[in-house]
Amino acid sequence: MTKKTVSDERYTRSLGRRKEATAIAKIFVSKKEIKVNGKTLNDYFKVLEMQKIVQDALKVSDLIGKVGVEITTRGGGMRGQAEAARLAIARALVKQNQEYKRTLKLKGFLSRDAREKERKKFGLKKARRAFQWSKR
Repeated sequence: MTKKTVSDERYTRSLGRRKEATAIAKIFVSKKEIKVNGKTLNDYFKVLEMQKIVQDALKVSDLIGKVGVEITTRGGGMRGQAEAARLAIARALVKQNQEYKRTLKLKGFLSRDAREKERKKFGLKKARRAFQWSKR
């Protein structure tokens, strides 16, 4: 039985997370467009800044318009989903070609931002904010 290489597969798949958002990116060599949850990038992320965040990893690798990306996102808000998608794309690119690892790592696209929302504690108004207190 022969060993299956990355080039034999139809696409390269990877997962990225940020806050409560999860994104799965599939990179296709045959396709040339970016789709998010079945919609085009411009239709899903209406804000230009979010579109740029998703395309960052492709821009650094000089692959915009050369590969197709299919992203499935779930949970969180728009920014969390965009940053999760960027991480997923970066990881998939490295899986596909190890040469991209250095540039993507220098830009910080391969690191998972572990900051999460702190839970609310009982007896407090928010996670750390206490109720107003009067001495007299």
